[in-house]
Amino acid sequence: MREMADVQPLSAAARTRVAPPPPAATPRTVTDPDAEALAELSDLVTGAGDFDFANSVEFIEGAVAGVDSRLVRRLRDGDFAYQSHLDLHGMTAEEARAELGRFLARAHQAGQRCVLIVHGRGRNSKDQVPVLKNRITTWLTRSTWARIVLAFTSARPCDGGVGALYVLLRRRPAPKRPMHVTRGAKW
Repeated sequence: MREMADVQPLSAAARTRVAPPPPAATPRTVTDPDAEALAELSDLVTGAGDFDFANSVEFIEGAVAGVDSRLVRRLRDGDFAYQSHLDLHGMTAEEARAELGRFLARAHQAGQRCVLIVHGRGRNSKDQVPVLKNRITTWLTRSTWARIVLAFTSARPCDGGVGALYVLLRRRPAPKRPMHVTRGAKW
């Protein structure tokens, strides 16, 4: 109250000095489908456009049957802050499975809803095949951990992109239900 004691409302003349918002940009007219694709590519190259990795073949997403697609979209967009993360780089599949089990159990016990699992893209694996990525997808959908997993999706580029997964955990364990998994481009 002491700091605000001498504050005076603006007069009508002072309020009109605020500049109006700039006019909205007019949308480009598309004359040729190839021209639109080239314009988007140009925006991407110059840094003015966003790269949507969901259209890459490395993208992966899964959700329990019946989960609202808006929830999965929010997870994909990074609307859930992850409360902890696990980096599995350099681990064998057996080591990764054990570590992932301990990590998910601790996260669920702590009441965490969203976690980040960094598995890598498999660029240093034999034939550049992402072994851990494929195994983690199977473990999250078919193992006993499926009882606590609600949905998962490839992370945003700032959190590891297609080399990491956001995993949304249930509040309470539930019976395993079928999980729908989308791999590759989402055309």
